[in-house]
Amino acid sequence: MSVSDKEKEEIEKSSAPLIEHLIELRRRLIWSLGGFFVAFLVCFFFAKRLFNLLVVPFKWATQWAGLDPHKVELIYTAPQEFFFTQVKLAMFGGMVIAFPLIATQIYKFIAPGLYKNERSAFLPFLIASPILFLMGASLVYFFFTPMVMWFFLAMQQTGTNDQVQISLLPKVSEYLSLIMTLIFSFGLVFQLPVVTSLLTRVGLLSSQALAEKRKWAIVLSFVVAAVLTPPDPMSQCGLAIPTIILYEVAIWSSRMIERAQARDRLARERAEAGSSAAGNTPDASST
Repeated sequence: MSVSDKEKEEIEKSSAPLIEHLIELRRRLIWSLGGFFVAFLVCFFFAKRLFNLLVVPFKWATQWAGLDPHKVELIYTAPQEFFFTQVKLAMFGGMVIAFPLIATQIYKFIAPGLYKNERSAFLPFLIASPILFLMGASLVYFFFTPMVMWFFLAMQQTGTNDQVQISLLPKVSEYLSLIMTLIFSFGLVFQLPVVTSLLTRVGLLSSQALAEKRKWAIVLSFVVAAVLTPPDPMSQCGLAIPTIILYEVAIWSSRMIERAQARDRLARERAEAGSSAAGNTPDASST
């Protein structure tokens, strides 16, 4: 099949010498690293306020457990522990804030090498990815973190004549690690519809294949949840159940993409058939 003049023009525009690609890559890396560094400095300046904001779900959990939320206490056992906790928090927050800029720079670097229809197909997923990540992070912040902390608070023991006093005093570094692990896990899981939709659009996956592997996906969801979440059944089920729901959403979105591709293919075939029929029609003047 011959390549049209328009496709040849797009191929010529997408081709560039290696040195130009390297210069463009350096420019995009500088913008990405610069954006991350600025976001890191801002987050480090407000690190204590951000950490206090992350402690709010812990306060909600104490209310659920019938305790006084004003007496929530966290500790650090090494002189440098809270400092490095703030650095980790600033790096995590800086990456989240700078992600739209980094994703934009990646898209601008690879966009010249794509066809126009490929660019238009890739852009919606670039927008949907951070939105889905924020949805997963919001679910962690407003529901699963209070639920997990309530589960751990329920293990406390009041001191009596027959038993000792056992209280939960989490370290600042361990609490931040728990929050970051949950946010990363849920944010990663919420990318499932995006990944499957992209694979379906390029023809590497189909809705039928996803539906046939549903049983294996359910088992794998609980296995992954057991690895990524703390070792308690509530947080594991809390990650596995949304994963299964998102898997069903991925099957539905793949079917929608396949139907849209089938409609586009049928429209192209009709247009080609109409143009070929018009070309084969004899001219009235020649008769």
